Amino acid sequence: MNTMDHSHMSHEDHDMTKMDHSHMGHEDHNMSKMDHSMHMGHEDHDMSKDHSMHIGHGGHDMGGMDHSMHMGNFKQKFWLSLIVAIPIIVLSPMMGIRLPFQFTFSGSEWVVLLLATFLFFYGGQPFLSGAKMELQQKSPAMMTLIAMGISVSYIYSLYAFITNTFTTQTHVMDFFWELATLIVIMLLGHWIEMNAVASASNALQKLAELLPDTVKRITKTGLEEEIPLQEVVAGDILIVRSGDKMPTDGQIIKGTSTVDESAVTGESKGIQKNIGDSVIGGSVNGSGMLQIQVTGTGENGYLAQVMEMVRKAQSEKSKLESLSDKVAKWLFYIALVAGISAFIVWWLVADLATALDRMVTVFVIACPHALGLAIPLVIARSTSIAAKNGLLLKNRNALEQANQVDVIMLDKTGTLTEGKFTVTGLELFTSAFSKTEVFSYIGALEKNANHPLAIGIMTYIKEQNIDSYEAHDLTNLSGIGLEGIVQGKTVRIVNEGEVIRQNYTFNTSVTTKYKEQGNTISYLIIDQKLIALLALGDEIKPEAKQFIHTLKENHILPVMLTGDNKTAAEAVANYLGIKTFYGELLPEDKEKIVRHYLDEGKRVMMVGDGINDAPSLARATVGIAIGAGTDVAIDSADVVLTNSNPEDILHFLNLSKQTRKKMIQNLWWGAGYNLFAIPLAAGVLAPIGILLNPAVGAILMSLSTIVVAINAMTLRIDR
Repeated sequence: MNTMDHSHMSHEDHDMTKMDHSHMGHEDHNMSKMDHSMHMGHEDHDMSKDHSMHIGHGGHDMGGMDHSMHMGNFKQKFWLSLIVAIPIIVLSPMMGIRLPFQFTFSGSEWVVLLLATFLFFYGGQPFLSGAKMELQQKSPAMMTLIAMGISVSYIYSLYAFITNTFTTQTHVMDFFWELATLIVIMLLGHWIEMNAVASASNALQKLAELLPDTVKRITKTGLEEEIPLQEVVAGDILIVRSGDKMPTDGQIIKGTSTVDESAVTGESKGIQKNIGDSVIGGSVNGSGMLQIQVTGTGENGYLAQVMEMVRKAQSEKSKLESLSDKVAKWLFYIALVAGISAFIVWWLVADLATALDRMVTVFVIACPHALGLAIPLVIARSTSIAAKNGLLLKNRNALEQANQVDVIMLDKTGTLTEGKFTVTGLELFTSAFSKTEVFSYIGALEKNANHPLAIGIMTYIKEQNIDSYEAHDLTNLSGIGLEGIVQGKTVRIVNEGEVIRQNYTFNTSVTTKYKEQGNTISYLIIDQKLIALLALGDEIKPEAKQFIHTLKENHILPVMLTGDNKTAAEAVANYLGIKTFYGELLPEDKEKIVRHYLDEGKRVMMVGDGINDAPSLARATVGIAIGAGTDVAIDSADVVLTNSNPEDILHFLNLSKQTRKKMIQNLWWGAGYNLFAIPLAAGVLAPIGILLNPAVGAILMSLSTIVVAINAMTLRIDR
């Protein structure tokens, strides 16, 4: 979560001054779960619509599926449609053939008509709405193909009913059976897919939760009042106490403090803030009390701008077409041309009734039931496999898009590193003290501090079951470290700059390995003698180096992005063997880098875990969030690594490869027979006596449906 990375090199004075052993607000690892009732601002800018909750056959919200179509509604629509479809299936023939279980009674055709009418408008509504949106976008795909199939089936069957009931003309075959089964199977396919890919909740809500419900405002008379955050306006003066979150963007007019902006900007080290400096809403105040003048609220605030970037990126990325949409688009055009051509030719060589019959048969056959299940069944199977391998799939397109990834961009903190400070080494310069004693002295000075380094040190000491000594006369040495009286001795913890200034000599080669990994190094001095070196760092994950090596072997370029300073970025990149890296990045910088690679025609996967990663996660071809990260990042991503293990990305790439293979196979089974079924239905071979019987087409549909189901279940992941 980009919390407190501090993997900068402490031998630089200015870094250590900023990071000074003064009190820093320790960011709660789950800060986005706090303050649930806050609303982000004046208008939600439509950002409150949960983009990942849209169910898509392809990229545009299921090809234009109704935005209010939540999974619960879809489940209800499927079950009610199934109940209505059963009597239709029992009472009406399948493409003219009466099945063994079917029967009729006097007036049964009226029952079928009424039920089919309800089913067409109720069960078919999402497909008709989706088709309308696809056609408005001039991009007919799956929804248009389904809508064409059910519309033609219903309208022609209505014509057949009127003709058969009220005229003495030759009996006209209806397609009520096909209408019912097509709607039910398509609803089932989408419900399966939605159930598999149902996503998390609203990213805007999670961003709003970073801010407090109420704030302390100074009135014109100088009094302090508590008001809801919604009532804050630009120019108000607010009080922010130690450990509180900045309620809005603002400028400091009184006080100094160290502010932790890691959750929103990704810069891991605490930043010293003085009068005149800007602060960001959602960042955490350290030890000092501040008065800030509000500069941005609601939509004008930094967090709202981050969310707007997320929304725009998601919206633009949603234009990506899925494989099934491409197939459906071609099928739609082929069926349209074949059907209209057949109608014209048969009208010229035969009569209107025959021409209509041929055209309708082409349109109905062109929308095979198997195509509606071909992809959802593979998605459901791959989602299940993914979950067992620590991967939560939120966007079904991610599986298709990840198949050809060229570049993987990795946020450093929390992805390649553990995301928390820990002791990485202790080197003794004398045998006068044991390591346990050294930690007891260090613990004495650090136990009452709350900055990231102190927390990391004390966590380690507790894990080692070491008892800290007691310190007296504790003093904060600005820009240097801490000093106190421990066990009757003067004890200091200082940075490397102070060691050099005091002309202490030691073998500097011992610091090399720690500096290479971007560790922060402190020194223990007891009674003016240099005793030990203590290294702390955001520990690099043990599997990270092999992961980077494997990416290179697979010809995928690893790129490291971080809000941390360039020194720390370079140290980690060199250690892992990453040639391309960027440091000191803001959220908009990361998103620009992702966009730059996309503009070059690259397929980009972004892996991150912080709020500052959210826009780039949404922008990338595939966004992967680390499960231990912020809810905002998770909501902006297509995939979540629940185990926070970078090696799971390799499993995802492998699963993507296997999934795409199954998708292509199923699309061939589900739609491939159209290559000969549509021309035969249109009557291309009629001159030599070969004309596709509608019943044969129905049998082929059923067989292909069974084949795609079995094929989907055989999906496996190579380990």
